[in-house]
Amino acid sequence: MELNERILHYLDQHGSGESIEIANEFNEDHQKVVGAIKSLETLEMVTAIKVQHLKWELTEEGQHVADNGSHEAVIYSSIPDGGVAQAEVMKTVPNAKVGFSKAMSAGWIYIDKSGGAPLVKKKVESITDTVQEHLIEICKGIDNLPQNVKNDYKKRKLMQEITIKGFKLSKGPQFATTIKKLETELTTEMMLSGSWKTLEFKPYNFQALGQPPECGHLHPLLKVRSEFREIFLEMGFTEMPTNQYIESSFWNFDALFQPQQHPARDAHDTFFMSTPAKTEKFPMDYLERVKKVHSEGGYGSQGYRYKWKIEEAQKNLLRTHTTAVSARMLYRLAQKDQFTPQKYFSIDKVFRNETLDATHLAEFHQVEGVVADRGLGLADLISVLDAFFKRLGFDKIQFKPAYNPYTEPSMEIFAFHTGLDKWIEIGNSGVFRPEMLLPMGLPEDVNVIAWGLSLERPTMIKYHLNNIRDLVGPKVDLRMVQESRICRLDK
Repeated sequence: MELNERILHYLDQHGSGESIEIANEFNEDHQKVVGAIKSLETLEMVTAIKVQHLKWELTEEGQHVADNGSHEAVIYSSIPDGGVAQAEVMKTVPNAKVGFSKAMSAGWIYIDKSGGAPLVKKKVESITDTVQEHLIEICKGIDNLPQNVKNDYKKRKLMQEITIKGFKLSKGPQFATTIKKLETELTTEMMLSGSWKTLEFKPYNFQALGQPPECGHLHPLLKVRSEFREIFLEMGFTEMPTNQYIESSFWNFDALFQPQQHPARDAHDTFFMSTPAKTEKFPMDYLERVKKVHSEGGYGSQGYRYKWKIEEAQKNLLRTHTTAVSARMLYRLAQKDQFTPQKYFSIDKVFRNETLDATHLAEFHQVEGVVADRGLGLADLISVLDAFFKRLGFDKIQFKPAYNPYTEPSMEIFAFHTGLDKWIEIGNSGVFRPEMLLPMGLPEDVNVIAWGLSLERPTMIKYHLNNIRDLVGPKVDLRMVQESRICRLDK
C-alpha cells in the first residue's frame, strides 16, 4: 500500500492524528510523511494545520556524559584514597576545570593543605551521579526534569531545546480511503467525445509557482566589457575590428618598431602557429620602409642596426596584444588622401605564454584606446587617462615611467586591489614613436597616444576576487556567474 493510502486508513481508524505520530508508527522519515500529506491536501482529502512542539535532546557532549558519567563524577573517580595533587588532576582528567568546580560545589571533594603540598581528597565515601541519570532519562524520552535543571544543563551545553514542526490532520471534504486519480488537463479527445462532462479534474492552484524559465547569464567579464565599451563610445571613440586572432610577426612586432631579437618574440613568451606557419601577404612598399628603419634608421632615428630578416616577419602567431590591430588601423588611416583626427578602441582576446598564477593567464582580454591627432604629447595622454579612469570609478591610480619599444615616453598604470591589499599593474600607455608612425605615411606633425589594460584585473577589483582563476577557467563556480550583480564602474 502506498504511503498516501496508509495515511488515509490511519485517519479512517483514528479520526485525526499528527504527522510526527504517524511517522513514528509507520517507521517512516517525517519529511516523507509531510510530502504525502501535502499531496493529499491538494486533493482536499485531508485538512492539515501546522503545529510545532518543543523537545529537549542531548548534545554530543551530553551523550558522552550519559554514556560515561558526568565531568564531576569522573573527577571524583580519578582521585585515589590518599589524595592527589590538583595539578596532576587538571592535567590528566578530561574536562577537569568544569568537573573540579562542580565536584567542589557538590561537596564531593576538598583540598587538604595540612600536610605541606595541598592534595585533592574525597570528602564522601560514595556519590550518586544525578546528572548522568537525568540525561539517560532524556535519551529514553522521559522528560520529568524541572525547568531550572534543564536550563542549567543547557548552560553546560549538555542539552539543547529543538523545535519540531509538523501537521495536525483531520478528514477533508473529499476524504476517502482510496485515491481517485483526477485529470490534470483538458484534451482534444475529451472535447470531441464529451467525456469531460463526467470526469473529475484536479483543481487549479493559482498560488503555485511556475517553472522558472531557462535563461543565459552574462559573465562578470562581459558585464565589465559592456561598461568599458559604453565609456569609450561616450568619449567619441570608434571600435576597431578585432576578429583576427592570428597575426603575422610583421604586424604584431615589426610594424611596432619592436626588434626581431626582442625577448617577447621568443617561444617562451609567444604562441607561434605550426599550420600555417608563415604568411606572405604584406604591403611591400610599407614593409621595405619598416625594414629600413629597423636596420638602417631614418626619420631622425639610427634604428637598431641589425640585419632585418623577412623570414622572422612572416611567422604567424596568436596575437600578443591588440596593438597589432591599432597598427593596421593607423596604416589604413595613413593611406587616406587627407588626414583626419581619429579615436579608436578595441576590447578582445590576446594570448601570451605566461605562467599561471593569481593575476596571470595565458589567454586574457586587452582593452586598448588610441588617439591620433596633430601636436599630441604626454600632457594630453595624462589628461585623457585621467578622464578615462575617473569614468571607471578607480580612485587609487598611479602612473610610473616605463619602457616600451614602440612608445616614448611610456607609463605603466597601477591600481590598488583591496582584496590582495597591494598595487597591481592594470595597463600600459605611451606616445607612439616616430619610427612606428612615419613609415606608415602619417604626417610628421601627427602624434598618437595610446593605452592598454587588461579586462580581467579591473573585473577582479570590482568583484572583489583575489584569484583570476576564480573568474576564468574550468574551476569557476557557475553560481558566481548566475548571481553576480550588475557592474557599476562608477560605484
